[in-house]
Amino acid sequence: MPDAPIKHGLAAGEAGRPDNPDWTIPQRWEHYTAAEHATWGTLFERQMAMLPGRVCAAFEAGMQALPMASDQIPDFRRLSEVLMKRTGWQVVAVPGLVPDDVFFEHLAHRRFPAGQFIRHPDQLDYLEEPDVFHDVFGHVPMLMHPVMADFMQAYGVGGLRAQKLGHLDQLARVYWYTVEFGLVQEGGDLRLYGGGIASSYSESLFCLDSPSPNRIRFELERVLRTRYRIDDFQESYFVLRSLDELLELAQVDFAPLYERSSQGTPLEPADLLATDVAIHRGDGQYHRAKHALAQAAA
Repeated sequence: MPDAPIKHGLAAGEAGRPDNPDWTIPQRWEHYTAAEHATWGTLFERQMAMLPGRVCAAFEAGMQALPMASDQIPDFRRLSEVLMKRTGWQVVAVPGLVPDDVFFEHLAHRRFPAGQFIRHPDQLDYLEEPDVFHDVFGHVPMLMHPVMADFMQAYGVGGLRAQKLGHLDQLARVYWYTVEFGLVQEGGDLRLYGGGIASSYSESLFCLDSPSPNRIRFELERVLRTRYRIDDFQESYFVLRSLDELLELAQVDFAPLYERSSQGTPLEPADLLATDVAIHRGDGQYHRAKHALAQAAA
């Protein structure tokens, strides 16, 4: 099956296009209700109790330096003041998903577009559209790290180029398997750094503890060919040797890689190649069991 649009793109604007051409809107922090702040607090406390020993040191350091706590949804203005001094980034509010070109323009200018709404209490474990908890808790701490800050800007520039070249689906796979669902080796252990994992209680456990998924050494051309799942836990995670690998990616000319990888057959999320450096060869049990249940119910 083809890749679905990555979470930053395409189907934005169900609530209507904002007046601003860059799709930004006021956060209106003062309009959040006590119930919405409480939902943030529930999510925040649950993740902060579970992430130590699982998340990378850069995430922990970023979280400690930011004005982010359990008692209230963060004010984007206060976050931006700290980010700007450290890495030149700011957080801007958007109504949800935004068109790809808008997303890339923001990143290319060190603006991180974040949904300003928060999920309902009955959606704590899954939400299709990224909300303020996914975007801010999951991604903003890593923007305090200079390597991720530079990589995200380079991704924005690269995204605009990939659109013109017609290879956005391939570049989106790099974002998915790094910024959203990336793992990194740190002190001999695996740690998570992707925002899609860091903001998800269940996937924070699954990505490191479950015997089901593959954990594969990151290799760029391999990732460019690898489809991903948006409907469930990942079947494969790609592991950086260190975050510094992201800086190396920012220096790569992707154009010839797009051409080369597009000539090969796309790889499915669970595929494991003979050329892969498998840190852990998954048994696939989780997804097989779910598939068997679905078949039985059909």
